[in-house]
Amino acid sequence: MRSFAFIVIRTFLVVLVLATPARALETRATAALVLDFNTGTILLSKNADTSLPPASMSKLMTLNMVFEALEDGRLHLDEMLPVSEHAMSYGGSTMFLNTRDKVKVEDLIRGIVVLSGNDATVVLAEALAGTEAEFARTMTARAKALGMSQSTFANSNGWPHPNQRMSARDLAFLAHRLIAEFPQYYGYFAETDFAFDGRAPDNHRNRNPLLRLNIGADGLKTGHTRAAGYGVVGSAVRGGRRVIIVLSGLDSAKARAQEAEKLVNWAFRQFVQKKILRSGQELGRAKIWLGRSPSVALLSATDLELLLPVSEARQLQSQLIFSEPVEAPVTKGQVLGKIRIDIPGMKSTEVDLIAGDDVATAGFGAKLRLSAAILRDRIFALVR
Repeated sequence: MRSFAFIVIRTFLVVLVLATPARALETRATAALVLDFNTGTILLSKNADTSLPPASMSKLMTLNMVFEALEDGRLHLDEMLPVSEHAMSYGGSTMFLNTRDKVKVEDLIRGIVVLSGNDATVVLAEALAGTEAEFARTMTARAKALGMSQSTFANSNGWPHPNQRMSARDLAFLAHRLIAEFPQYYGYFAETDFAFDGRAPDNHRNRNPLLRLNIGADGLKTGHTRAAGYGVVGSAVRGGRRVIIVLSGLDSAKARAQEAEKLVNWAFRQFVQKKILRSGQELGRAKIWLGRSPSVALLSATDLELLLPVSEARQLQSQLIFSEPVEAPVTKGQVLGKIRIDIPGMKSTEVDLIAGDDVATAGFGAKLRLSAAILRDRIFALVR
């Protein structure tokens, strides 16, 4: 058994031109959040955990419930559903449904996404839970189970009610979930027009302003009530990167479009995704105690890509943290330490360091020679 060990911390500079964090962007929204989809990095947050009226943006939770039902077979896209008097009674944005209708589930989904149909959400809610009130209770329970702690629902569509509340963070999480978990249905959110059954020919355009701005947007949902103001949950893709934005509490549709475009452009222009480490990349060596080899390579356990700000050139600092000497035997792939990446103004990231090779225990003769050398060194130290 070795008689000594110490922690080695080696600091070095990764040769990569980075940026300090982009200066915080101002927004007129009451609450806002900008999320990088690939890395989960929050680029901007303003009152993101405040529970606010979500208006029609809460329809995203209804759609989540519908997509889950489609996946487990409780609903089918070509299934025809009846329209109740309760569904028909809703005003605001609608598909102009009536109680003589039977409507295909897929048309109801498109009616929610493109036309923001309050009546369409109720038809689906009643099909899944019997009543809209019961569906709202299941929405709230499901939101809590998913970790959306600031979300409660009193109806399926965001009609004004004191218990209809969501936070910007919950809405961003929900958008991420819809994109990641239901790609087979996400294409509906990019549709710009839906003229259901020739009804209301002037009411067929998607209200999402991002879709008409040529900024890579492909979803998700707007909302507006007097209490909520104007809001949007949007997503856009450029060069393989996707960002999600949430805005709430703006005072006009024009301000909503301007702020959304500004935030999307800022997120793409002020941050860049870079590969920092490659899986298997040698980052250093650790000494071996009583091994057939005097040292072993320390390799990065995984690839590491980070989202980095690009406003001011600086060098990123990293530290190798491990104990040495490492006692033999060592197995290839054995975790021996970690590398910590420090980005100015952002959270540190750590990746395991693993052994690059097997190192067997030294034979008896090598152990004897090493023991003799240690004893000699100790005697010399005492004599001095």
